[in-house]
Amino acid sequence: MPEATALSAPMRDALRKQEHADLVVGIPSFRNAATIGHVARVAAEGLRTYFPGRRVAIVNADGGSQDGTSDRVRAEADGVPAIAGPYQGPSGKGSAFRAIFEAVRLLGADACAVVDSDLRSITPEWIERLIGPIVRGQAEYVTPLYARHKFDGTITNTIAYPLTRALYGARVRQPIGGEFGFGGALATVFLEQPVWETDVARFGIDIFMTTTALLRQVRIAQAFLGAKIHDPKDPGADLGPMFTQVVGTMLSLARRPEAVAMWRGATGSRDVPVIGDVVPVEPEAVGASVPILVEKFRAGADANRDSWRELLSPEVADTVSGAVASGDPHAINGELWARAVYDIVAAARTLADTAELARALLPLYFARVAALIDEVKDLDHAGAERVVESQALSFERAKGHLLERWSVGEPSRR
Repeated sequence: MPEATALSAPMRDALRKQEHADLVVGIPSFRNAATIGHVARVAAEGLRTYFPGRRVAIVNADGGSQDGTSDRVRAEADGVPAIAGPYQGPSGKGSAFRAIFEAVRLLGADACAVVDSDLRSITPEWIERLIGPIVRGQAEYVTPLYARHKFDGTITNTIAYPLTRALYGARVRQPIGGEFGFGGALATVFLEQPVWETDVARFGIDIFMTTTALLRQVRIAQAFLGAKIHDPKDPGADLGPMFTQVVGTMLSLARRPEAVAMWRGATGSRDVPVIGDVVPVEPEAVGASVPILVEKFRAGADANRDSWRELLSPEVADTVSGAVASGDPHAINGELWARAVYDIVAAARTLADTAELARALLPLYFARVAALIDEVKDLDHAGAERVVESQALSFERAKGHLLERWSVGEPSRR
């Protein structure tokens, strides 16, 4: 068994003293003292309420906070053993998850749920819906399904969901949602992948986990968790690095031989089972600055004009050029966006630096989000969700564009 590398010595020692846990809740964190106590307290209540008699633990892997984040976890765990401390390795959410996976293995746990440290809407039932399907043998991997405000989750809505759905044929609505459940065996699978010096160690972790589960064809379920209320980020002001890391990871995974074999053969998409009754929820409002998005689109166009001519198909590049000239992001509609994304996926077949490819796509993401905000601004949650679904169908319809582009220059199989 390879020696753990993401666990700090104090955490490793604390885990060895704990000896064993059947079920674990993992919480990655960095400077979350204001919110993580509530998350730990609710997680502990969920473990006690829904899994009485099971040996349980909370593991907080922290990025070196100086605000007492880990102290809050230990103080609020309310009788549930809590192992909290810093992780080792590259700074980022993925490194924290790596430490949690290692903790699951050291504790010999059967199942684990991971939850964000800034949640305000978490309830004890979340823990049951994330871990329960694993314990009952209904699933090996559980993704969240929740209502998010129409301006929230823009990376999910514009690319993570529609591209994952079209490539791998499964309607996993929140592939990078933040809350997941998985078995101990799958945690070991995650650990053994040689990805921990890549963007998977940062914000690429969620899509890495979901895509790995899809490629291994494990049983997947979605847990309905109601509304997600957390500390949101403005897509124009805050999400550039996250986009690059998530999309760069998606591109790296999509070009693996086993992934290519799967998405080449996948047509359409299938439903993924849902745990819990889906009830209408109107999420808390989230703000988004369209002027910032448009300005970043224009600035990015100046930096990427040559790259776009090289990477994008002629008809896509021409439409993008027109949008830049007019300053109108609405030309980047769902159909055009799907083809642009597929152009970048195809480019990853021969270009090694997927982060560079993701950065080339980033200005078009800003334009697509600006257009999408305008499309949904007068709609309720259900109406906005229909727009997202329509865009996902655009990705399915345009998949032939990817197959054609991927084949250009591919060695003959004769």
